[in-house]
Amino acid sequence: MKTLWVLEGPTAVGKTALAIAWAKQLGTWIVSADSRQVYRELRIGVARPEPEELAAVPHRLIAHRSIHAYYSVSHFETEALREIEDGFKTHDDLVLTGGSGLYVQAVCEGMDELPDADPALRAQLIELYEKQGIEGLRQALRLADPTFYRQADLCNPVRLRRALEVCYLTGQPYSSFRRKAAAKRPFAIRRYALNRPREELYDRINRRVDLMIAEGLEEEARDLYAYKDLPALQTVGYREWFAHFDGLMDRETAIEHIKMNSRRYAKRQITWLKHQTPCRWLSPADGDALPTDNDASPSDGRPPLAIQPNE
Repeated sequence: MKTLWVLEGPTAVGKTALAIAWAKQLGTWIVSADSRQVYRELRIGVARPEPEELAAVPHRLIAHRSIHAYYSVSHFETEALREIEDGFKTHDDLVLTGGSGLYVQAVCEGMDELPDADPALRAQLIELYEKQGIEGLRQALRLADPTFYRQADLCNPVRLRRALEVCYLTGQPYSSFRRKAAAKRPFAIRRYALNRPREELYDRINRRVDLMIAEGLEEEARDLYAYKDLPALQTVGYREWFAHFDGLMDRETAIEHIKMNSRRYAKRQITWLKHQTPCRWLSPADGDALPTDNDASPSDGRPPLAIQPNE
């Protein structure tokens, strides 16, 4: 049976290194499930794997799209399934890894079709954002869909607007459009999530931001400033620099905000995994060896392999 090994987890937890270790053991390659690493213009701020990591095992769906092209989870689902089908022609196992929960979910479970955007409604929501800022979108979503509000990236105005569009167009919560029955895939899926103790994870996040700064994140953001309003750039690590370039905060504050928002993002990723994903939890203490359990679903009542996500 062809098997897709799925490795999820919060930002900076160590997914890239572990996924490469798994791929080497399996003699296979990796499909990336990162919603920002798909863009070729973004490198430092999205923690794209280093050249030596990309050379260690083949990777798919990294740096293959432009920030100027519209890209959605449905596009990713189509592309990822095509890559997986192609990979299984020559391999019995593939590795899918990334921190974008909706992207992983799309591959493993499928996504329901969402209504097309309504230009008039979108204009109203953009106006709301311009007048009340991101907090206006957050509060509107909290009222329209409390469930998705607890899971969403609350620093991403594009994602918030889209969720509100669906709520207002359909009269139903955005979260209700999650597929109730998982799509059937012609391969086995083994899902795992890597986590670390909170203080350790947050320290890794802070240190990674410092490393990004040293590698030239500020310069990368400055080169992208002219495109700051594109959806692809409404993300942690770039928005804060754009605010600094606009004179809204000093450089030190921008760096602290990147660290703070990255930690908040990691917390939301863990919450998503804890409540939405049927996976087994791994710890760095488990090492790089492939998990040996026969079923990666927690529904059989067995305890997780290691730690539970932190509250």
